[in-house]
Amino acid sequence: MLQNLDRSQPYFLSLLRAISALVLFSYGTQKILHFPAAQSVPPVGSMSWIAGMLELVLGFCVLIGFKTRYAAFVLSGLMAFAYFIGHFPRGIYPAQNGGVAAILFCFIFLYIFAAGPGPLSVDAKMQSK
Repeated sequence: MLQNLDRSQPYFLSLLRAISALVLFSYGTQKILHFPAAQSVPPVGSMSWIAGMLELVLGFCVLIGFKTRYAAFVLSGLMAFAYFIGHFPRGIYPAQNGGVAAILFCFIFLYIFAAGPGPLSVDAKMQSK
């Protein structure tokens, strides 16, 4: 049974990449495309708006697995900044300062940067040609 899991590990990496990117991408669509509708929208050019653009564009790149390592590296840094700028000043404990998602995204994208996109990606298709 564990051998089957070992063989399917690259596909689970692709699944982790796609689902994590889809969730982050949805934050970008909310900030930039106003979908789904949010109570407040960041002003164009603000730090939150720039973060939303990165979530939207780079999140889509990671979602489809295009230039994945570069995009994941930038997104990992973005989430580290999000945590230390937006959450850490409110307290040290992530469960209390609302920074759980930012920390998880930071380390998931750092892992994807190190591990690559997996076999179900545009990068893998381009490399095989």
